[in-house]
Amino acid sequence: MRDPIIRDFIAEAADGYPLSMRLIMPETPTAAVMVSSGTGFPKGFYDRFARHLASRGAAVLTYDFRGIAGSRPDDLAAMEMDYPDWGRLDMPAALDALIAAAPGLPVVHVGHSVGGHFLGFMPNHDRIDRHAFVSVGSGWWGRHHRSYNPLELFFWLGFGPFSLMRHGYIKGGGLWAGTDLPAGVWKTWRRWCLKEPYFLDELKDRLQPHHFDAVTAPIRSWVFTDDPIATPVTSPILLQVYPSAPREVVVRTPADYNVARIGHEGAFRKGLEPLWDEMFDWLVEPSAVAPS
Repeated sequence: MRDPIIRDFIAEAADGYPLSMRLIMPETPTAAVMVSSGTGFPKGFYDRFARHLASRGAAVLTYDFRGIAGSRPDDLAAMEMDYPDWGRLDMPAALDALIAAAPGLPVVHVGHSVGGHFLGFMPNHDRIDRHAFVSVGSGWWGRHHRSYNPLELFFWLGFGPFSLMRHGYIKGGGLWAGTDLPAGVWKTWRRWCLKEPYFLDELKDRLQPHHFDAVTAPIRSWVFTDDPIATPVTSPILLQVYPSAPREVVVRTPADYNVARIGHEGAFRKGLEPLWDEMFDWLVEPSAVAPS
């Protein structure tokens, strides 16, 4: 089997912001897959996953949200943005870029963590036929595993404010294992995670306009028993924001894939290829999708 074609490029969002993207695809793809990252995960984190799907015939697009990794400005502390900009501006641009690169193919979506939250902000969401959510659940700390609560509360109430004061952004490394985060991402994320409705109540006013009610493409949400955040309880809560979409939650254990741990990010690590096949098979069921 030939190595996939890999192309790194820059595509502009609707407001002109340059976004770093990567397309991994075989010579003759049969489906197009957009992968939307979790908060603080660079596009390269999903390379192994993308290569695996490319080996099965998919053109796979990964990308960095604004402020993250390849889409990070020189002066992150001076960056002005809000968390939902990732859904309103960056996800639509990535989708347009994928459709342009793989025209005429059915388009499906893999959303990791916040990548599933922000689908309803996309004005062009109707171009996507199916959504596989991975580790997507309500971020309100009070419904997470109790053993995880002290760490996340310290992140919101101690580490984060100190990092903002010292750097003007959330610096990666140490307690926060992700990439550097813009202040606008962290502040809104914290606001949501410290209140029980999360962002559901804000959809009525503060987060207008949006398209959550208009999403009708099927959603299957995979959660894992050792994930302290996206759980069999928090995943259905988050899915309430998509009332018009057929949706279901699939609960898996690490033992189902013969691995010791999956957690919140491990679904995209080496050894989870059987999970990737499971998701891809569902995404591209012959009766499920038609060319976009």
